[in-house]
Amino acid sequence: MKRYAVVGTGSRSQLYSEALLTTYRDRGALVGYCDPNQTRMDYYNRRYGEALSAPPVPTYKPPDFERMIAEQKVETVIICSIDSTHHAYIIRAMEAGCDVIVEKPLTVTAPACQAILDAVRATGRDLRITFNARYAPRSAKVKQLIQAGAIGTVLSVHFEWLLDTRHGADYFRRWHREKHHSGGLMVHKATHHFDLVNWWIDSAPETVFGWGRLAFYGRDNAQRRGETRFYERAHGHDLAHGDPWALQLEDDAELRGLYLDAEHEDGYHRDRSVFGENITIEDDMALVVRYRNGVTMSYHLTAYSPWEGFRVMFNGTRGRLEITEVVNTYVAGAPEHGAPLASEGYEAWDASEQSRILLRRLWRKPVIVTLPEVTGGHGGGDRRLLQDIFGENRGDDPLRRAAGPKDGALAVLTGIAANRSFETGQPINIADLVRV
Repeated sequence: MKRYAVVGTGSRSQLYSEALLTTYRDRGALVGYCDPNQTRMDYYNRRYGEALSAPPVPTYKPPDFERMIAEQKVETVIICSIDSTHHAYIIRAMEAGCDVIVEKPLTVTAPACQAILDAVRATGRDLRITFNARYAPRSAKVKQLIQAGAIGTVLSVHFEWLLDTRHGADYFRRWHREKHHSGGLMVHKATHHFDLVNWWIDSAPETVFGWGRLAFYGRDNAQRRGETRFYERAHGHDLAHGDPWALQLEDDAELRGLYLDAEHEDGYHRDRSVFGENITIEDDMALVVRYRNGVTMSYHLTAYSPWEGFRVMFNGTRGRLEITEVVNTYVAGAPEHGAPLASEGYEAWDASEQSRILLRRLWRKPVIVTLPEVTGGHGGGDRRLLQDIFGENRGDDPLRRAAGPKDGALAVLTGIAANRSFETGQPINIADLVRV
């Protein structure tokens, strides 16, 4: 029975808290919450007490982090806090004698990344990064096909990720919209994608060059398009009613309990306008990456797409592997924002496109690779990740899905290098950033 504490009680922390209070309650005990906001910690204790008859978990503020570890005899700390705070909690936990499980990204800057790697070497503690995308069955199938030589030696990769106007827009309402907190989408979001490529091709990034800009969100962009409905946040503002871009915290019990009812403590507004001021991250980013094994990748992330999903294409010496994943076919808005085009001769699409993996070998007909039906968050990855972290009889994994500090660093360094390239207009060598 291992003893765990959770740092950061935003919505993502539920994955681990609920797992320890239900499926894995015989394997681990949740013995502490640490968060600067007492209301959020109290919300979870009340919620799990009512729903699961769980006893309240002791709560602590950040200055009392070490006291929590000592009083509750914490063995492993699970970090789900704001990205820019990850490195401090990782180092403090390891120096206090704990192992660490941290949500991606590992951190947001090169110096912080170096400090984490140095602390791992100095303390000898275990550090796991929760790259749940590795655990999705589709990702595993791609890894297996490449390992088996289905397309020979991989020579190049094209990766396109589309965030829709619900999920993508949400990054521009929250703390993620400030680069000093999140590292921007190249770090916070694309870390998943960069890790997958590192893992799929069994290599590490060497040089990164790219362009990024705030092209769609933000007040200046909206004004150029003729938008006239501006407000700082949705709650309590008449202009936000009926606006498909607005998030109404009071309409959702969880958002109300975690954020609206908690903002009196820290002033954090979860529902800021995506067309507001002071957005410092990009929403349209393009990269070229070269890897140590000679593979090159072109990558594009769009955060304002009408549909959500991704496409990845691998070109190899024996053929091509194509992955299409449709997460959401469209986002519905208010009636006046979704007028049909039938009068212009268009027909509505039946939205029947399915996610698929297509194998195109040289001199042969294309083959669709069959995938099993999956359930659960992130394409079935969350459930499998939890089993790997908390379950028993895990055994050896030929796909090596468990990610350690080097994996976390190499994934985040691609994004950190991308940010530096955006600023300087120059290609960035990973070796110049951190000693991995």
